[in-house]
Amino acid sequence: MKKQLGISLSVVALAAVLAGCGGGAGTSSPTTAEGSTAASAPAESSAPASSPVPAGAAELKTASSGAGQIVVDAKGMSVYFFTKDVKDSGTSACTGSCIVAWPPVLTDSASPAVEGVTATVGTIPTPEGKKQLTVNGLPVYYYAKDKSAGDITGQGVGNVWYLVGPAGDMVKAMTGGY
Repeated sequence: MKKQLGISLSVVALAAVLAGCGGGAGTSSPTTAEGSTAASAPAESSAPASSPVPAGAAELKTASSGAGQIVVDAKGMSVYFFTKDVKDSGTSACTGSCIVAWPPVLTDSASPAVEGVTATVGTIPTPEGKKQLTVNGLPVYYYAKDKSAGDITGQGVGNVWYLVGPAGDMVKAMTGGY
């Protein structure tokens, strides 16, 4: 009985976190989203670790998916845009409990290496002093429910989370299944 209660509470907690990262009306365009300030430090997550990339390896590259060509990290994990972010603001709108479900894609490099990505790739500082990757001035994130290379389960979540295209576009259409 205690084990079932623990599992039920975990499911409720995850639902609450995901609800905090959803969106509402007026959040469909990154250029019209409101900015935000940094909140609390991130909680631990089961999302892909931002471990150092082997020397000479691309930190971001392209891959084929059910949504067409997308941007992935060096390990093939999909990366996402958040429509509440403001282009070139230098900050992330995903803070507090949001970063548990949508951890930032981090780098140690001031000049991240890319392969097949034609967009401008850069970094912004996180509240913890780390470097979060950006594509065309927008921060990029992982989705905690993506467990393997090629997973795109975050696509369209809350109508505010979308895959990143190689040219830095927000991929909104699906060409295949998840």
